[in-house]
Amino acid sequence: MLKCLCNRKTYTKGETQMNDKATFEQDRSRLIQAVLALKNEEECSAFFEDIFTIQELHAIAQRLKVAGMLKNGMTCQHIAEETGASTATISRVNKCFHYGPGGYEIVLQRLEKEE
Repeated sequence: MLKCLCNRKTYTKGETQMNDKATFEQDRSRLIQAVLALKNEEECSAFFEDIFTIQELHAIAQRLKVAGMLKNGMTCQHIAEETGASTATISRVNKCFHYGPGGYEIVLQRLEKEE
C-alpha cells in the first residue's frame, strides 16, 4: 500500500515491496537522506537527472511552479495557460498546498528569502 501524503488516500501497487509499509518507509527515508546528503545545485542536478526521467523531473518542477503561482493568488486558468499544467495537476497541487503537511510552503518561503 502506498499512501499519497497530501490526501492520505491508499493505493495498491500489486504484489510488490510497496505493499510492505516498513520497506516503503525505509526506502523513503533512504531517499530523503540521499537528498539531504547533496551539497550543492550541481550535485542535486546530477542526482535528479540520474534518478528521475525527464518527464518526472519536468512534472515535479512544474508542480513547484504551480504552487508558487497559487501562493501568489493566481487563478487556475491563468496557471494552466502559463505553465501548461492540467487542471487536475493544479487541483492536486492546490489541495496539497492548502491541506498537506506544509512542504510547499516551507520550500517557497525559503526560495523567496534567497531571491
